[in-house]
Amino acid sequence: MSSCCPPPEPVEPSGCCSTETTKKSRPDILLWSTLILVSFGYIVDLFLSSQLTSLSAVVAQLFSSVREIMDSMWIGLGLGMLFVGLLGRVPREFVTSLLGKGDSFIGILRATAAGVLLDLCSHGILLVAMRLYQRGASLGQVMAFLIASPWNSLSLTVILIALIGWQWTLLFIVCSMFIGIVSGLIFNSLVKNGKLPENPNTIEVTDFRAWPEAKKQLKAASFGLGWWQTMLWEGIKDSRMIVRWLLLGVLLAAAIRTFVPMESFQTYFGATMAGLGMTILVATILEICSEGSTPIAADLVTRANAPGNGFAFLMTGVATDYTEIMSLKETTGSWKVALFLPLITVPQVVLFSWVMNLAGG
Repeated sequence: MSSCCPPPEPVEPSGCCSTETTKKSRPDILLWSTLILVSFGYIVDLFLSSQLTSLSAVVAQLFSSVREIMDSMWIGLGLGMLFVGLLGRVPREFVTSLLGKGDSFIGILRATAAGVLLDLCSHGILLVAMRLYQRGASLGQVMAFLIASPWNSLSLTVILIALIGWQWTLLFIVCSMFIGIVSGLIFNSLVKNGKLPENPNTIEVTDFRAWPEAKKQLKAASFGLGWWQTMLWEGIKDSRMIVRWLLLGVLLAAAIRTFVPMESFQTYFGATMAGLGMTILVATILEICSEGSTPIAADLVTRANAPGNGFAFLMTGVATDYTEIMSLKETTGSWKVALFLPLITVPQVVLFSWVMNLAGG
């Protein structure tokens, strides 16, 4: 049983507890409209692609792009929902104990390491990061986890090493962790000084021994079919807020792929400040999963001879992407928190990317 829900008394429910049982919610127009459009495009391309091509090459390309993007992100998205459901069953004391004190340097380090080690794509990581906030992680820890993690999974790291070599890959990992740690410390400082709101889900854990308590609860738990079904449904339901923005991003990315050839992007992605600026602009607009961004970033390193642009493409997808910004706004209830993400991270990304371009030129 999760400890984040309030006791049965007339108090305002916390951010991690749904109010759907007490109040009838209105249909989520954005979620359903994007789900219908994406599903329609995917199904048509899956079963009627040849007939569609003969009728309209542009529409065929649009639907093909929708299917290609969904094929690249569905595993990470599904795993993200699974982790959201599992985290929903973990009491906040465990999360707080494992991540350490949210306002401490060690707590930021632990959150950064967790983001790097968790093998999920950027969309799955986003779901887990928002759940961590609901489970009581500090704002700095959530940001460090989110910034350091999107492409730093084991599988993508191996792919990146094969594409650009271990030296650049290692440098990318170290720099992304550094930016995650620094950004996390800055966010915690802003919260401490009252510039940003505190996480209302944070709890103080005293004399809580995580591993003995985990063994005790695992021994008493019953992992039957009903438990798994309920957990999976909760993960899907609690992920709706993020999924609607991801689906909108799929539609936008498909439109860009259809009407703006990638070759045109690569022409302007040289190792200059203008090329770096174009990279950041495209990474902001182009909603793409980390599996898709990795080969594009590798092309920027090898073909455009702009390693800094490759690093910027990987990093600013999280720092400036509207999906992350809107998800942060809805999870924290603060536009200020959401807009501080690019404000704090982009200057660091630009600095590291510029230095990499100079070193690689």
